Amino acid sequence: MFVPVSKPFLNEDEHRLVLEAVRGGMISGSGGNFIDTFEKKFADFCGVKYAVTTTSGTTALHLAMAILGVGPGDEVLISTFTNMATFFAVLYQGAKPIPIDCESKTLNLNPQLLEEKITSKTKGIIVVHIYGHPVDMDPVLEVAKKYNLFVVEDAAEAHGARYKGKMVGSLGDIGCFSFYANKIITTGEGGMITTNNPDFEKRAKILKSLAFGDNDKFMHQYIGYNYRMTNVQAAIGCAQMDKINDIINRKRNIAKFYLENLKDIKCIQMPVEESYAFNVYWMFNIILKDKLSGKRSLFMKELKRRGVETREDFVPFNQQEIFIRQGLTKPEDCPVVNSFFKDGLYIPSGTDITEEELRYAVEQIKEVVNSLCI
Repeated sequence: MFVPVSKPFLNEDEHRLVLEAVRGGMISGSGGNFIDTFEKKFADFCGVKYAVTTTSGTTALHLAMAILGVGPGDEVLISTFTNMATFFAVLYQGAKPIPIDCESKTLNLNPQLLEEKITSKTKGIIVVHIYGHPVDMDPVLEVAKKYNLFVVEDAAEAHGARYKGKMVGSLGDIGCFSFYANKIITTGEGGMITTNNPDFEKRAKILKSLAFGDNDKFMHQYIGYNYRMTNVQAAIGCAQMDKINDIINRKRNIAKFYLENLKDIKCIQMPVEESYAFNVYWMFNIILKDKLSGKRSLFMKELKRRGVETREDFVPFNQQEIFIRQGLTKPEDCPVVNSFFKDGLYIPSGTDITEEELRYAVEQIKEVVNSLCI
């Protein structure tokens, strides 16, 4: 048996809408009814007034930085534990990202560490709702208000996650989502910005489409970008939106199965769901500890041999050699993330995983744990 980490959940609904877009000849990002429909459906889902499609989660983040006027001389505070696209977005604008260490249980940014990192150059904060668990947002928003900072939510992995009943993507100034193939919902590649600010929405639509002029199209208003999602991709997104709640329920049921069936393994730290949170468990991430600590490569290799696919955790910003060489960070800057990232990985969590595959994965994990803990 082979159990993949994740596969996109697609069926005839996506096929039908893509074919409709193709037959209508509306295949680019310059027009088509699916783009508008997808944006409206996603805005309604997140409980915001506006949503703007982009080509990826990375470009959504970059667009957010451009909209908010981030530039050279500015500093932006970011959770160190994330896909480096979050940091790249700040660097694209010539600004300096400042890594913030994590909580040991949620693996999210620790809000209590923000204030000590604020300087006269600090422009804003990017929180990352890692693996589908929302950040503790109230203290983040309090700090932001106190120092007049923007808050951007990197919700690439957290579609449908809620903080105290409110959807992520609606809590800060701008939310940024990814629709990569392994995300909660997908358009293959693609992203989305969410906001309640009409000026941000207007600027996003201008900048993402080369900042064409209003009267004379080719008299450009600003230095713009080509970050347009195609109508074909948006067609997939529309079909995915019709099943997003089913997908989230399935993700939570997969997590419930793992939590119940792996609970007796003391050398594995499993995901949590804090009292303020509704976790969508984008991926079921575990951290090896005690006798398994330092054995991640062996653990993953043995599971692969048995047909169970895994993925290692992100390497945090403060451990990225390219940024250490540039003097942007030091390895010792974030001790909490340093204590777990080398032992973290996620196990099969795809929406279409079967009961048989789940039971097989659990059985193999238990056997590998026993073999490595001797």
